[in-house]
Amino acid sequence: MTTEQIPTQNVDTDDLLDLIEQSLSRRDLAAASAALSPVPIRQVVPVLERLNPRDCAVVYRLLPKQRAVEAFEALSPELQGELVRGLQDAEVAALFAEMDPDDRVWLLDELPASVAPRLLRGLSRRDRELTASVLGYSQDSIGRRMSPEYVATHPGLTAAETLRRVRARLSDAETIYTLPVTDHARRVVGVVSLRDLLAADDDSIVESMMHDAHTVPADSGAEAAARDCTDLGLLAVPVVDSEDRLVGIFTIDDAARILKREENQDAARQGGVEPLSRPYLSTPIRRIVRSRIVWLFVLAIGATLTVKVLSVFEATLEQMTVLALFVPLLIGTGGNTGNQAATTVTRALALGEVRPRDLVRVLTRELRVGLSLGVLLGLLGFGITALVYDWQIGLVIGCTLVAVCAVAATIGGIMPIVARMIRVDPAVFSNPFITTFVDATGLVIYFLVAKAILGI
Repeated sequence: MTTEQIPTQNVDTDDLLDLIEQSLSRRDLAAASAALSPVPIRQVVPVLERLNPRDCAVVYRLLPKQRAVEAFEALSPELQGELVRGLQDAEVAALFAEMDPDDRVWLLDELPASVAPRLLRGLSRRDRELTASVLGYSQDSIGRRMSPEYVATHPGLTAAETLRRVRARLSDAETIYTLPVTDHARRVVGVVSLRDLLAADDDSIVESMMHDAHTVPADSGAEAAARDCTDLGLLAVPVVDSEDRLVGIFTIDDAARILKREENQDAARQGGVEPLSRPYLSTPIRRIVRSRIVWLFVLAIGATLTVKVLSVFEATLEQMTVLALFVPLLIGTGGNTGNQAATTVTRALALGEVRPRDLVRVLTRELRVGLSLGVLLGLLGFGITALVYDWQIGLVIGCTLVAVCAVAATIGGIMPIVARMIRVDPAVFSNPFITTFVDATGLVIYFLVAKAILGI
């Protein structure tokens, strides 16, 4: 494909990526620049995400200044941090100055601590103060993700006066669609929408059209606040300090960004890996290895417990070697049952449907669920095994499946809650623990049931 064949509006991402990579391999930067110039930024961003860090920095420099700023803002904070490391100090300073205060903090969280003071010194005094006010909150709090650039109004102001405030802040306000209403002590007393202001008469008082405000404390958790914002369908939420004074605004787009990030991390960690910061094909092999090796070590160490259990019941296996055939089935079923329960409860915790105080209720529910699953699978296991071997072996398998499913579901259900109580990420803690615990206990149950029924 030649440069002239690239359409002026839309282009297939794979075709564009191939063309860019070919141009870079030939060191033909002019061809790469020509290929990028007619393409919308929304299609340039996926190309930047899929390039390796060195090529990403090269291609980024080919974009005109305004398009470069737009592309940079569309990247995830992790990729922004990678790109910054490939740019010159002057380029980074210019980009940093163009960002909103809350976006600057997202980026600073991905950079080495030694970089932050240098970048902050390059800002104007006002921008430095705004950014520092957000940096003052803990990393997992909503204060760290709010914007200090907002438009507020007062109950006694008219619609016309409020709209003049909005027009004066159009260039820098985070949002103008939801405006906090504050009293003279800066305490939030309500909110008013831009729609209501535009529909009202010029001399209408804000107090007559404002609604009750849903506020969030600045030190509350970012994920919980983001979920509240999306669940309630709010475009923006005022953020307040301990005395209910307005300190910032939190918008729906930032809420979606936080939830997407958290869900990606949870999905990865439930699979026993650390989340990747960039698309799979552009992630270096060493980073993929690093994301997986820790949990493989943990699981390998845990597997030694399973080996120890097998060695304890070695004599039982020697007397009835057919029992060894069912070991993978039983520990696999137990592990899957436990992981299903853990995934369900972890999701319920994230949505606020379950809290640590519900531990006993979850335990009893999952015990009942596990018993029900165990009876269904046990009947199936008994029937098939009795036909192939004999009824005693079938009874061993059936009874073991009932017990293993009950134990696995119960442990899998309470582990995420225990993790939350000890302030550990449930997605990280639950599945590796369940795999190790259920494998070992499942084998103990299996051999004890076999000895009781078969008399060996």
